[in-house]
Amino acid sequence: MKSGKILLLLATVFVFQACQNNTSQPLVIFHAGSLSYPLKKLTEDYQQTHPEQQFQLEPAGSLNTIRKVTDLNRQADIIASADYNLISEMLIPKHTAFNIAFAANSIVLAYTDHSAYADEISSENWIEILQKEEVKIGASDPNVDPCGYRTLLTLQLAGKLYKISNPAKLILEDGRFYKRPKETDLIALLETQTIDYFFIYESVANQHHFKYLRFQDSINLSQPMLNNWYREASVKVRGNNPEDSLLIHGEAIIYGITVLNNSQSMEDAWNFVEFLLDPNHGSKIIEASGQRALSPAIINTDKHLPDKIKPLVTIINNH
Repeated sequence: MKSGKILLLLATVFVFQACQNNTSQPLVIFHAGSLSYPLKKLTEDYQQTHPEQQFQLEPAGSLNTIRKVTDLNRQADIIASADYNLISEMLIPKHTAFNIAFAANSIVLAYTDHSAYADEISSENWIEILQKEEVKIGASDPNVDPCGYRTLLTLQLAGKLYKISNPAKLILEDGRFYKRPKETDLIALLETQTIDYFFIYESVANQHHFKYLRFQDSINLSQPMLNNWYREASVKVRGNNPEDSLLIHGEAIIYGITVLNNSQSMEDAWNFVEFLLDPNHGSKIIEASGQRALSPAIINTDKHLPDKIKPLVTIINNH
């Protein structure tokens, strides 16, 4: 009887160990807040065919996302940034060799039926309405989140276009301006009517079924063909260290993703990136989430790039 119990116990241990051996280490993905929705969908869909793969998703403003690696030395496998330039500026070459541009977006002004002047606001009068004393406005922190500095770039371009001096100063006034670390932190403020409007990515506005004002292409940072015009605007933000700064020029909104050099699950990480870039899988999910997928994606180098990724990307060395 005792020997039978021992054999049963040993069998249970072996089964447990076998299950452990078949379970992949969780993939750690530090990512932009505006990628929370599509990454949730992407990882859930990926697990349909890779049920053993677990994920640890951690959203933040993209500058803070990258600083978790550069400043805090935290371990991650994948970084997904709302601004692909930040990967080149802050992660290459020390932390990664690759910068893959995979999606596009635009800046809009989100609001609800309860927002002040919701029935009146238009592409012709939005600057005047946002200056009204009773109107509360939200935007994310430009030193933390690309949506924050893109808000300032959009306002600069609007000032140049409409010949208005410093519209950011007129609109983002103390007392009625709410600043948060990342753009998605402002969603609850709009839903609770704490603010009337906030600057946000078009994809996020669509995901949460907000009304929104779509600015004209000359200021919404949506069109790469307008990059020469967008670059007329620029802002300074904090760099890798508090004493450093980055000069950000206006540019069409492009998202970037990379696998880090010290990934603990390198093969699994590239498998997921392959799925994300696949026009028949990940790209469709990105499009359904309100962003424009770049297919093929654009990468800075193919040196040491896994062969399975090469058919999904176009190489531009000055990317």
